[in-house]
Amino acid sequence: MEKLISPIASTLGVNYAQVKNTLDLLAEGNTIPFIARYRKEVTKGLDEEQIRYIDEQYQYQKNLAKRKEDVKRLIETQGKITPELIAQIDACETLAGVEDIYRPYMQKRKTRATDAIAKGLKPLAEWILTCPITGSLDDEAAKYVNENVSTLEEAIQGAKDILAESVSDEAQLRRRIREYVFSEAKIVVKLKKNAVDEEKTYRVYYAYSERVSTLAAHRVMAIDRGEREKILDVGLEYNRERFAVYQLQIMTQGKETIVKDTLDQAIRDGLKRLVFPAIEREVRSQLTDKAQEKSIDVFSSNLERLLSQAPIKGSIILGVDPAYRTGCKLAVIDETGKLLHIDVIYPHPPVNKKNEAIKKTIDVLDKYNVNLIAIGNGTASRETEAFIAEILRTTSANIRYAMVSEAGASVYSAGDLAREEFPQLHVEERSAVSIARRLLDPLSELIKIDPKSIGVGQYQHDLAEARLQERLDFAVVKTVNRVGADANTASEELLRHIAGLNKNVAKSLVSYRNENGHFTSRNQLMEVKGLGAKAYTQAAGFLRIPKGIDELDRTAIHPESYDLTRRIMRELNIRSLEDENRGPSLANADAKALAERLNSDVYTVKDILSILSTPFRDYRDRFDGPLLHSDIVKIEDLKVGLSLEGTVRNVTDFGAFVDIGLKNDGLVHVSKLSKERIFTPYEKVSVGDIVTVTVIGIDYERNKVSLSMIEQ
Repeated sequence: MEKLISPIASTLGVNYAQVKNTLDLLAEGNTIPFIARYRKEVTKGLDEEQIRYIDEQYQYQKNLAKRKEDVKRLIETQGKITPELIAQIDACETLAGVEDIYRPYMQKRKTRATDAIAKGLKPLAEWILTCPITGSLDDEAAKYVNENVSTLEEAIQGAKDILAESVSDEAQLRRRIREYVFSEAKIVVKLKKNAVDEEKTYRVYYAYSERVSTLAAHRVMAIDRGEREKILDVGLEYNRERFAVYQLQIMTQGKETIVKDTLDQAIRDGLKRLVFPAIEREVRSQLTDKAQEKSIDVFSSNLERLLSQAPIKGSIILGVDPAYRTGCKLAVIDETGKLLHIDVIYPHPPVNKKNEAIKKTIDVLDKYNVNLIAIGNGTASRETEAFIAEILRTTSANIRYAMVSEAGASVYSAGDLAREEFPQLHVEERSAVSIARRLLDPLSELIKIDPKSIGVGQYQHDLAEARLQERLDFAVVKTVNRVGADANTASEELLRHIAGLNKNVAKSLVSYRNENGHFTSRNQLMEVKGLGAKAYTQAAGFLRIPKGIDELDRTAIHPESYDLTRRIMRELNIRSLEDENRGPSLANADAKALAERLNSDVYTVKDILSILSTPFRDYRDRFDGPLLHSDIVKIEDLKVGLSLEGTVRNVTDFGAFVDIGLKNDGLVHVSKLSKERIFTPYEKVSVGDIVTVTVIGIDYERNKVSLSMIEQ
């Protein structure tokens, strides 16, 4: 087991025990959120991403170890295993390295070399490999001319085919070429002959080259897509000659031989026909895999941040789903998300009942005391924004609006969840409800939507679907458990992402509270059908009882730590979580001393002290809420040098897209995010951030704006 764990610990920069203990916890059936939150004393504070990495890499190391044993066994059955070969296999750190060693021993499909061997020409190839300094190749080849081999030339060519394949099986040679290509080769891209790129999508790559080692993930994805669409020709450029010279030197050991030219020809043929194409495919494949993994990281990070947006609490919200012909759907929700009113207005062409729409909207705002308006950012959004802004300029009420991404709203609205909740509503009306709820509580609403439909990724349609889904699901689970859930109001969809719960238990929990009323204690959770002791341990800390009899049930403190928490509170003279004088006591508390005195560990004590300082704080409160407006921005209002606030809608490898109130988001290129050199936009911005930007370029024809976050 040590051989499997040590590489993981080394890569993460943690000690062996941390990895071993984490794997033990996972093997016992503990969930990643539970381990990260409530077993810090065992893992020494590893977070969710580190634990996920340990889990994934351990599976890889297990597969690698199994493949090594399989390869050794397969070679042994051929009677060709040696101590040196075993040592080489055991030293491999990747599956690719193991396969390189196994290549010469694999059962070959029919090739030119296998044909030559079948004709009895292997001894001639072996004679050439002895690098004779006297004699004649023709004389030696003549010995193999028979009914299967009709000429000297055929015999020599067959021997060269065997040698060429043996060159392609050289593990050390393949490793050297692979490493060289990754470090020194250039990728060369050009416009394919007769290709049509109508939108000029790939114009940057019509004549493009860059070192493979510096190629950014988004460029790899763009080049791959352009190649698939038959618009771009892609190749690798590097010094191939050096490897022919190197391999000839190895095979002749630097000595003169009468078969030098023959060996050279065989080597060059093996490299050109067998080795270089395979290595280049492998390198391109690895570039794609790494780029896809980076894009998945981007998507996962953006999704996590989007789900963590601060909710707007205590607001009556009017949700507006804009449209032209079919009208703008209106939905009013209360502070809990309950639907109060549905309507439709036609302020835009072709119907153009603007005056009627103004009156109806004002009536709705007044009747329900709306204090916030959520406008979907799809079709007709900017015209609808102008319409709403015009109304707000005429009212004395303190009402503001926010533009809300409606990505995925139509997917949700047409789905089973929305039909079950609002069977009487049309799809567009459900969409208006969803838009309003996204402002009220983004996590609770967005959790209902397939993450791939939320629109915060890059090149997401080019990614490995299973891997993408796995990572996005993990991002959802990670965020949901960081935030926690109100056991009395959380939806079934939200609850199923809580650690320890699944779809059936979440359904049972909702049924239980519907039949028995609100939970008043975490202990009651154990009465839920299917929620056994193990599941309760995993889930309890993440399920809050806001009006629970025990005040600790309202916090993120796990029930297993209640006794410790009360002892800490007594030590610090804190009477209750509502004690307004607890601040100084907590500020001066010595976690290490408390842990020693109370026979606990410092990680748990620190967590408890942190929670006691802000016991009811929402994890999402640390992030920006939505940017609220009272008037609109038009592209004609902009000029170079103008500074304004905007909301980061998406982050990619090459920059951040910022909503500044126009139809299209402005782009802050990575080079304009900071004066200091940064390696990735994520060092400076995240989805949902409210940022101050300066206009540095306006393209009126394409309705595009270039922005900068560097102070002018």
